[in-house]
Amino acid sequence: MAKQDRAIRTRRTILAAAAQVFEERGYQAATITEILATAGVTKGALYFHFESKDQLAQGVLAEQGQSLSVPARNCKTQELVDTVALHAYRLQIDPMVRAGVRLSLDQQATELDRSGPFLGWSEIILRLLQEARGELLPHVVASETADVLVGSFAGVQAMSQIISNYQDLGHRVSELLRHVLPNVVLASVLATVDLSANRGALVYDEVRGLARVEEGLREPVATAS
Repeated sequence: MAKQDRAIRTRRTILAAAAQVFEERGYQAATITEILATAGVTKGALYFHFESKDQLAQGVLAEQGQSLSVPARNCKTQELVDTVALHAYRLQIDPMVRAGVRLSLDQQATELDRSGPFLGWSEIILRLLQEARGELLPHVVASETADVLVGSFAGVQAMSQIISNYQDLGHRVSELLRHVLPNVVLASVLATVDLSANRGALVYDEVRGLARVEEGLREPVATAS
């Protein structure tokens, strides 16, 4: 078990280093040598987990998709908003998420399959829209709306990164949703939804709090001697 734990920690260290280098340099300019130096591991350790720079990039892209799960809401539109807002907040605070987004939008990474994050997020948003069917306007085609939301978010976060290094992303995402959702969601439902710019931070704190409770419940209970 200790050996397995070390392997997991080493893999995480390598991915974190790769994320840092990819975010700073982009896919094409990043090198295995630079990632090795940043990670502080041997070449053998790196190649045990990842056979190439492409696999490293795919690993970072996959980590971006490991989104924290928003608790189920009675209002599915709020659940959709919270999912988008949480991802935006993680983009502000999590280097791994930022690196994954940098890779997915890297126009120079022509040999890298960057479709995964877009397809994955479209599936998530589509599922939430389908669950919110009774809250949507009758003309809405869920698959089209999912693609519009994902594409619009990609543009908004790219603009935020260039202008403010993501510092204004919460406000930009709030503005995006305020413009798009009135054409998607029943007005009576939308009136109850929190679209505030700090929603992502609130949801993040909620999710992390629930995770800590679950971790505490999983810990073995000490018995009195």
